Amino acid sequence: MGEAMIVAGIGSRKGVGEEQVLNAIRKTLAQYDLDPSRLDGLATATLKRQEAAIFSAARKLGLPVTIVDDDALAKAGAYVPSHSQLSLALTGAPSVSEAAALAAAGEDARLLGPRLLLDSVTCAVAISGERP
Repeated sequence: MGEAMIVAGIGSRKGVGEEQVLNAIRKTLAQYDLDPSRLDGLATATLKRQEAAIFSAARKLGLPVTIVDDDALAKAGAYVPSHSQLSLALTGAPSVSEAAALAAAGEDARLLGPRLLLDSVTCAVAISGERP
């Protein structure tokens, strides 16, 4: 049995707080009966690299943050179910959280479901490396 890689992609409005990010992660993971300890990392777009709450939430969870560049985000964005005109205009991807999760989790990644929007934060979970 191979080990799965699980990544939470994060998108947000500017200036959100750490607890908002953590709550969105917890609620999204709860939808799939996943404990936060199962996460291998968080991912977000280049445009969010200055968003302190994402990085402080990652530190609190003991996780790395992958910054996904716009080209990789746009490529992964072709496989996401959600659509935001603003996200598309700013990054080339219709959903930052979904595309970032897919791009960071690897080539064989799939989303567990659509992003969750909670208190100005979006979170989506991607998994790769699953073996039957």
